[in-house]
Amino acid sequence: MSVSAIILAGGRATRMGGVDKGLIQFNSKPLIKHVISRLSTQVDEVIINANRELTEYNALGYRVLQDEVANFPGPLAGIQLGLKYATNDLVLCVPCDSPLLPENLVQALKTALIKDSADIAVATCGGKTHPVFCLCKKTLLPSLETFLAEGNRKVSAWQKGQKYTEVDFGVDNPAFENLNSPEDIVNLESK
Repeated sequence: MSVSAIILAGGRATRMGGVDKGLIQFNSKPLIKHVISRLSTQVDEVIINANRELTEYNALGYRVLQDEVANFPGPLAGIQLGLKYATNDLVLCVPCDSPLLPENLVQALKTALIKDSADIAVATCGGKTHPVFCLCKKTLLPSLETFLAEGNRKVSAWQKGQKYTEVDFGVDNPAFENLNSPEDIVNLESK
């Protein structure tokens, strides 16, 4: 089955001083370019969810979609866009600030999705769940739209209401480190 990917770059990045996370430099290149590079061999389509710096994101040469729900509602708004506009039946969702995505991310999630007859597969690492690293079937769109319309915003709460499975990517995988501050970026660059 072919896979589309939506890269979530639509947040406010308040912990990053309001600077658009996807455009922050990591090893001399914007974070989002690292993510695209890691995904390009794993998926058939790349979409970017961004609400600011649209000129810079459009210059990357991929379709850029803005949230359809007002006031930066969080990652679920980006996931909704992926489910609504992707050209493939499976949609991978990843954040823009994960430059070390596993090179087997799609294959591992897809294998579990099929094996467990699930509608969504979510990455875990070191006992922690990482809800924004997930592979979803497009058929989940009505469920997500209802969840959002009811004012809900928590990604894991929506996911766990679906046919759900988890995929363990190991104990200490830097691919899932949360880059929320300039210090986090410096620390990851030094590893």
